[in-house]
Amino acid sequence: MSTGPFRPFESSIDKDSALALVQEATFQADDGELFMERSRSEVLTFDDGRVKNANYDASEGFGLRAVRGETAGYAHSTTIDEHAIKRAVSTARLAVGDGGGVMAAPPRATNLKLYTDADPILQATFPAKIDLLREIDAYGRGLDPRVVQVSVSLSASLQEVVILRPEGGVVSDTRPMSQFVVSVIVDKDGRRESGMAAGGGRAGITGLLEPDFWKPKVHEALRIALVNLEAVAAPAGVMDVVLGPGWPGILLHEAVGHGLEGDFNRKGTSAFAGLMGQQVAAKGVTVLDDGTIPDRRGSITIDDEGTPSGKNVLIEDGKLVGYMQDRQNARLMGVKPTGNGRRQSYAHIPMPRMTNTYMLGGDSNPAELVADMKDGLYAVGFGGGQVDITNGKFVFSCTEAYRVKNGKVGAAVKGATLIGDGATALQQIRGIGNDLRLDPGIGSCGKAGQWVPVGVGQPSLYIGGLTVGGASVG
Repeated sequence: MSTGPFRPFESSIDKDSALALVQEATFQADDGELFMERSRSEVLTFDDGRVKNANYDASEGFGLRAVRGETAGYAHSTTIDEHAIKRAVSTARLAVGDGGGVMAAPPRATNLKLYTDADPILQATFPAKIDLLREIDAYGRGLDPRVVQVSVSLSASLQEVVILRPEGGVVSDTRPMSQFVVSVIVDKDGRRESGMAAGGGRAGITGLLEPDFWKPKVHEALRIALVNLEAVAAPAGVMDVVLGPGWPGILLHEAVGHGLEGDFNRKGTSAFAGLMGQQVAAKGVTVLDDGTIPDRRGSITIDDEGTPSGKNVLIEDGKLVGYMQDRQNARLMGVKPTGNGRRQSYAHIPMPRMTNTYMLGGDSNPAELVADMKDGLYAVGFGGGQVDITNGKFVFSCTEAYRVKNGKVGAAVKGATLIGDGATALQQIRGIGNDLRLDPGIGSCGKAGQWVPVGVGQPSLYIGGLTVGGASVG
């Protein structure tokens, strides 16, 4: 596969021919497009003193969509040529039926440029990357005699998209991504615990290779592992919780963000359906989804329908003021698209998805939030979680948390889970820190079998009365 610019109208199909086929597919439809993509990715993993995985993947293809009402016809292929697109037309037109649609207005144009278009895979040689992973492994093992295993992964990718619409408009985007992840396992008298640290974004891989970047990550992973090595069993019961800034915003993303996606609200299946304009959170709570932050993992210059990404306010001072929309749901709900129509690849249909979702900071000193707790939990790091969109109920596991009594941070606890529902948790926010922080660039979000990169963020938050699941009582 060529590493030059992705220009399908020069290498694969004549633009006029492609446009005629898109117009045939979308005749008397409400919307549609030809989405063409070329992507390549490389993932290197060094584990237990050796190269465990070295994977390179390249793909190319198109997806053709026609939309009529609530129905979408979609066909895709790994071959971009006139013959393949012709075959896709008949499938896409199944959604149009007898027609009668009125084509939606095209997306507005943008000259926004949020990230580089350089291929991060090519910014270092394969041997240099392997040598670096070996150096990081040795560095991590040399930091503490209790370290028994170090795992390091380095990934880079480049996605190039070209979108052709029925009126003839063409938009394109070149999206880089890079990420570094290190995990450290420590052992003390037969007890083993782990810690993880990571970082990345829509930028080249060069910065991740610098010692000033990866050494602090290794130290952080080791710190978390050593904290967990001394952790005691987490308490169980209803208690106040202070969430740390940054990555704990994943709870906001799952418990609240998905419920504010347009399709769930149009269908009435979200816990927030029908609540537009109502107070759904405590005063002072403002939540945004912002795809326009330069170099962030969840940012997109345009979404996968060609709509420019936006800085969209979802909750303002506790009131629900907006949902995240793709073109289809926006049209059906009588509102404007918000730049949140995303898809995993050309083989997937777009749907409303988050980009970078975060809560704005308040005016409280984070230390004072903890000092105000009589008996609670200070949760700094999170692992996996689950949420039920229909009622907002969530369960999240903590990877780093501490017991707090009479305003003093005490012992680290292990095995804590936070249980609640998003709507109630928003109402029970008692304090908002002035320390808004975005995550380090590690998030991926799943919905309907599709995965896309996302970002999260929040300030420190004091939430009253969450259920904490743990191994001990009191």
